[in-house]
Amino acid sequence: MVHQQEFHVETAGHRDLHDITDRVAAVVAESGIRTGTLQVFNVGSTGAVGTIEFEPGLKRDLPEMLDRLIPPNRDYGHEQAWHDGNGHSHLQATWLGPSLSVPVADGRPVLGTWQQIFHLECDIKPRRRTIVVTVVGN
Repeated sequence: MVHQQEFHVETAGHRDLHDITDRVAAVVAESGIRTGTLQVFNVGSTGAVGTIEFEPGLKRDLPEMLDRLIPPNRDYGHEQAWHDGNGHSHLQATWLGPSLSVPVADGRPVLGTWQQIFHLECDIKPRRRTIVVTVVGN
């Protein structure tokens, strides 16, 4: 059986981190699938998803670390082509990735006690992100 559903996340722009665990779990519950796999996918090239302990320190640390590794103020090739100021946004989102797979057991995502699913906005302006959740199993 396959169930697919989408929801939206309103972001405030670069570095805006959202805990989407409950929304993903609601899709799994609605699917009726008890055992299988779920995939969470961010539609767009400047947003990312992953897992983290969603607490204030890491909410600050993850975006800061990305800005140190891939700084916003460099002259990226993307800037030469588009002049839109978000070359680093594309690179940061690519580094983290647009999707995440999680096992499903007993009708729930299998996550650790301190493990939540996040969406990170890497773009420089607010966005309305579409998140697609696909659940496969029985």
